[in-house]
Amino acid sequence: MINILIAEDMVMLRKALVSLLSLEHDLDVVGETARGDEILPLALELRPHVAVLDIELPGVDGITASRHLHEELPSCRTLILTSVGQPGNLRRALAAHAVGYMMKDSDPDMLANAIRCVAGGGRSIDPKLALAALEAEVSPLTPRDIEVLRLTAEGEDVGRIAARLFLASGTVRNYLTNIVTKLNARNRLDAVRIAKEAGWLYDGV
Repeated sequence: MINILIAEDMVMLRKALVSLLSLEHDLDVVGETARGDEILPLALELRPHVAVLDIELPGVDGITASRHLHEELPSCRTLILTSVGQPGNLRRALAAHAVGYMMKDSDPDMLANAIRCVAGGGRSIDPKLALAALEAEVSPLTPRDIEVLRLTAEGEDVGRIAARLFLASGTVRNYLTNIVTKLNARNRLDAVRIAKEAGWLYDGV
């Protein structure tokens, strides 16, 4: 029997997943939660074989929870569910040791088979999402650009970024101007959005 933990904040969808998966003779949903910060404590208590996690959750997002599970309970393998097929999120999920990545509108049989696959030691990635990730544009940002933009995304101002990276404030402003130009963004916040959606801020998660 494959024991499953489900984390999904939409109650109707979570209950539907529990009901559908419970119909399978070899799958057993042993726990469920609506919050990402409850995933690790529940998993440590219940010891599921597979955690099926929504990518967007209150408290802690599914990708971060996947990394925590890998560090604290490596026997539990993670499958991420998403409603938006952004290639950057797939790269983030794989970097966080998720071994499954499926769209929420996938056929229930596909999800059940994906759970069996990852429980057995394999990987299960939605083929359309995998293709989109392979075809995604290569980042035009340098490693230093990414450092500056990550700190900008964290809300740091130019002075703080300069201090943390041991740069002059003028140099940081030049980096930000170049980043906005490289990404064809409207401003710094738009540059952060573009880079996040492409997954360029999360290499090496």
